[in-house]
Amino acid sequence: MADIVNLLLLDHTDLRDDGASARLSGRRAAHLLDVLKVAVGDVVSAGVRDGRIGNATVIDINGRNVEIALALERDPPPRFDVRLVLALPRPKSLRRILQGCAAMGVRAVYLINSWRVEKSYWDSPLLSPVSIEEQLMLGAEQGRDTILPLIECRRLFKPFVEDELPGVAAESPEMLRLVGDARGATNCPAAVQRPVTLAIGPEGGFIPYELEKLQEIGFAPVRVGTRALRVEHAVAALLGRLMP
Repeated sequence: MADIVNLLLLDHTDLRDDGASARLSGRRAAHLLDVLKVAVGDVVSAGVRDGRIGNATVIDINGRNVEIALALERDPPPRFDVRLVLALPRPKSLRRILQGCAAMGVRAVYLINSWRVEKSYWDSPLLSPVSIEEQLMLGAEQGRDTILPLIECRRLFKPFVEDELPGVAAESPEMLRLVGDARGATNCPAAVQRPVTLAIGPEGGFIPYELEKLQEIGFAPVRVGTRALRVEHAVAALLGRLMP
């Protein structure tokens, strides 16, 4: 029997009319054939996007195509109830961050502008819907999840923080509002059992004006240790500390 650490994640368009079988080609079939070296009768973990999780049994291999039968009997893991407000990082970092957020089950990511964000980052092809979905799918496979985070892009800092972010951070009356700041005096809380909206700035952090605007709507500066971290490391460290 072959098994995988990752989840074989299917889209509804992959399914046959019966909803219980699929024919795979491309990246996922190549992984099954070349990495896992599956044979007919082997079973792998599988799930359908926005749906349930279970097993897929290989029922036929035809060239580079793999036929599978699905038995999906359980729900995906509960969401990590965090809305991440992230100053747009460099594209290479963004790819890893998106995968990590999907693997951890983050509910939503708002990519925003900041004074220290390079304007060229907004022209990256990685921000196309197709590219974003590809990274999220890879992350969800790693985290054995079927539900992808919501991704929103906001190119104007002040209108977002003044007009939209207060509503995002008020989706739950118990919402905790935090902003990562290596110069902050308070350590980030650990194993939080309530919803969180977490803001993380670019390399070098938010400028004082931006921190002030966030604090005006209730965001408390927090840190993890005393070291200044790269954005992707700060995201991982803060999210990891917050996870219940």
